[in-house]
Amino acid sequence: MKKKKESIKAGLKDQIIALFNKNSDSLYNYKQVAKALGNEGQENRKFISGVLYNLAKENILIEAYQGKFKLSPLYADKQKKMGPFITGRVDMKQTGKAYIISDEMLEDILIPSNNTGYALHDDIVKVRLFPKRKNHKTEGEIIEVLERTNKNWVGVIQLSKQFAFLLPDSKTMPVDIFIPLEHLNGAKNGQKVIAEITDWAPPAKNPFGKVIEVLGEPGENEVEMHAILAQYGLPARFEKEVEMAAEKIPGEITQQEIDKREDFRQVLTFTIDPHDAKDLDDALSWKPLEDNLWEIGVHIADVTHYVRPGGIIEKEAINRATSIYLVDRTIPMLPEKLSNQLCSLNPNTDKLCYSVIFNINEKGRVLKSRIAKTIINCDARFSYEEAQQIIEEEKGKHSEAILSLNQLAKIIRDRRMKDGAISFDKKEVKFNLDEKGKPIEVYFKEQKEAHKLIEEFMLLANRTVAERIGKPRVNKKAKTFVYRIHDLPNLEKLTTLSEFVSKLGYRLKTDTRKNISQSFNKLLEDAQGKGEENLIETLAIRSMAKAIYSTHNIGHYGLGFDYYSHFTSPIRRYPDMMAHRLLFDYANGKPSAPAEHFEELCKHSSDMEKKAQDAERDSIKLKQVEFMADKIGQVFEGLISGVSKWGIFVEIKENKVEGMVRLSDMADDYYYLDEDNFQVIGHNKRKVYKLGSPVKIRIKSTDLVRKELNLELAE
Repeated sequence: MKKKKESIKAGLKDQIIALFNKNSDSLYNYKQVAKALGNEGQENRKFISGVLYNLAKENILIEAYQGKFKLSPLYADKQKKMGPFITGRVDMKQTGKAYIISDEMLEDILIPSNNTGYALHDDIVKVRLFPKRKNHKTEGEIIEVLERTNKNWVGVIQLSKQFAFLLPDSKTMPVDIFIPLEHLNGAKNGQKVIAEITDWAPPAKNPFGKVIEVLGEPGENEVEMHAILAQYGLPARFEKEVEMAAEKIPGEITQQEIDKREDFRQVLTFTIDPHDAKDLDDALSWKPLEDNLWEIGVHIADVTHYVRPGGIIEKEAINRATSIYLVDRTIPMLPEKLSNQLCSLNPNTDKLCYSVIFNINEKGRVLKSRIAKTIINCDARFSYEEAQQIIEEEKGKHSEAILSLNQLAKIIRDRRMKDGAISFDKKEVKFNLDEKGKPIEVYFKEQKEAHKLIEEFMLLANRTVAERIGKPRVNKKAKTFVYRIHDLPNLEKLTTLSEFVSKLGYRLKTDTRKNISQSFNKLLEDAQGKGEENLIETLAIRSMAKAIYSTHNIGHYGLGFDYYSHFTSPIRRYPDMMAHRLLFDYANGKPSAPAEHFEELCKHSSDMEKKAQDAERDSIKLKQVEFMADKIGQVFEGLISGVSKWGIFVEIKENKVEGMVRLSDMADDYYYLDEDNFQVIGHNKRKVYKLGSPVKIRIKSTDLVRKELNLELAE
């Protein structure tokens, strides 16, 4: 049923685009479109309105008047210019097929595996488009690789007498790399290495390469962590020149510098961070002004005071764009001299900050705010656990301030939720590791009040900074700034999600922006602790657009803000450094910065953030699989967390590690996938394994290279 609906919508979409292309100056409502499409339009009239609004979301149509649509001038112009060739970036799948993501097209282009040529994942390529077939995705063939983005690949060496192959770790690499024996660089059979592709041209079926670094034996912690970083092109260490440049930065704060700043050294100020954090980039100050009115300062490390434009440290920060947080280590954006010492807001030490200071009343309303360069001296450093204990027991060091801030944060958060913010309070997976990096315990970190206290004031500061620059003033155009933007959810994905959760007994309203956010929050709350919780949360997140950095502000849908920036973590995010610089320049009368330059930096920062997140996820998967490696044969209680044509995914209850039971291993019957109802069914005995159902499983095997856990049913 679901496939039939999607097929109808896809067919209507093509017909509606053709109708508007043919009548580019005409206005149509859904009734007129249904009539113009004839019998098929009348029969499927209930779908037309949704398709029209989705086409408007994709900027193919515009809603000129309420319910009346016309062809978007930008799309019409693009159609006129579109030829048989496009350029784009390759999103390669392990099966060998690929999708092309291109600014020249509104949809991704499917490239069958026999038409990918010599392209690899992330390459920039030239594509010849095939004629569009009704109810099918646009397809094409790659005819030229314009830029080989990834030359280095991580994998295991497979050695024979006359040659060797690199078997890549990455699931986006569909071919092995041929390594001549003279280019092994000392690598032995079975070792994990980094290889560089040197050539790939007809008639070779495989790329040629050479080993540029031997990482060591697969399974060893250092080897695997460096392999993850190398696979995403992320740095493992700083070059000596960068470290030396950081060491030369003077740490002394002169009286001349102090005189330029607001002095908060006598105001109660403290940090709340993870107990093992070393880069403390935000602090809160608290000062009662009069009854039911407080001055609250959000003080952020003044990184750009120390990191100057054009220098070697600045260039390194741009390249990295973000700190990387793997399970067992942090790879900082800035050298330790800056991240852990000069800039870190350590207690009982004078520190330079860029601050947003609020006057807030007992209703959590900001009566006024100002942004200023400051100097602070933190009175205390709290871990989240220590601050949480003070909140729960209502006593302890600086308890009056912490309890007051917590009460205000709760009021501000409640208002934000009522205004349409969406709450994804996902549990973080954490590990206790031994001295060799082996996981000995898995546990989960939940967001408690102390975390939410900090989060609310950071959100408030980020929003205030973005509004200060972005909000239009009378006769003044907004200046170039760096925003954190989050687009509206994809309508088709929302519809699919709504249909999916309805079969599990949940309801998701998708008619208005506010209903979507309220329904999302209720859905996530109702699914907690159930077998489908992870899948629902994953699908809900996938239906959302990705938050990115941009100079083009469209607001932040997930937070419910019209203006939002990243200002509060300049030690670990380069966009925050950009925001600090622009804010200070504009405060000192400088003209608007060149948008094109900053947009490029925003795109690079978004790309690097995604790579860092993917690396972090890979490190978690690795440790989860490693944690189960000595538990082969043991039986666990689990919940079915997903189904596919290959098998059923099961999440182990006690540690939330997920693995797969393959259908081919379920020998008691022939099982097939009932996709519409999220279950697999035995052909003969009619036994059903449905999403969310409890099952007992046995650990069959672990695969550290693929980061996979293989299970079998123990029932």
